[in-house]
Amino acid sequence: MTDPLTHTFGFKDVTSAERRRRIRDVFDGVAPRYDLMNDMLSFGIHRLWKRAMVRRAGEIADGVVVDLAGGTGDVARRLARTPGRRVCVLDPSLPMMRAGEQRGWSCIAGEGEALPLADGAADLITIAFGMRNMTSLDGALAEIVRALRPGGLFLCLEFSCPHWWLKPFYDLYSFLVIPRLGAWVARQPAAYDYLVESIRRFPGQEEMKAHLETAGLERVGYSNLSFGIACLHWGYRPT
Repeated sequence: MTDPLTHTFGFKDVTSAERRRRIRDVFDGVAPRYDLMNDMLSFGIHRLWKRAMVRRAGEIADGVVVDLAGGTGDVARRLARTPGRRVCVLDPSLPMMRAGEQRGWSCIAGEGEALPLADGAADLITIAFGMRNMTSLDGALAEIVRALRPGGLFLCLEFSCPHWWLKPFYDLYSFLVIPRLGAWVARQPAAYDYLVESIRRFPGQEEMKAHLETAGLERVGYSNLSFGIACLHWGYRPT
């Protein structure tokens, strides 16, 4: 299966090294206003999507939890509310992690394609809106499977393909409003052009499910959120 991300940056074709550098620059630049922009662009709905992921994570009540591309700790804060969990944010952007509260969890700098984790180290691995920023989707999934313990759970919350009747309105908002808000509030219009374009590059629901299965996860499934604007994917490392 062809990796859809490795040689792209939004709608542009780039080398994998250039992709990695540009994405790092994007998140280093938006870090101070990242959480504010998430609230503004989604009208706060991203919080409901993240709650849905955390509810699904409830079946792993304790153990080691790693939130990939966890940035400011928005998801880690919710995951750490369950006693008995040892939560770690793993993100390549130091400015993003510094922008967070860092209370109740640890932080490690690292990339998804080369996780600084031992084999089978994690009981639960989560990622929210960070999978499309990996340099290699399949490389990151291979690392996730390696780092999960047998029977461990992987949860991926990501933008996806909205229902057909919603798509024209969603596209209008994406291409006209989001970059302008990015320029006005975050002063990073290029970063939000990339956001809009990267969503279109990312695999849809069924294709993403196939990538998880190819990586070796079992009991793979997904659930659409907000009519498919976002999608929660899951899979388990075989026992």
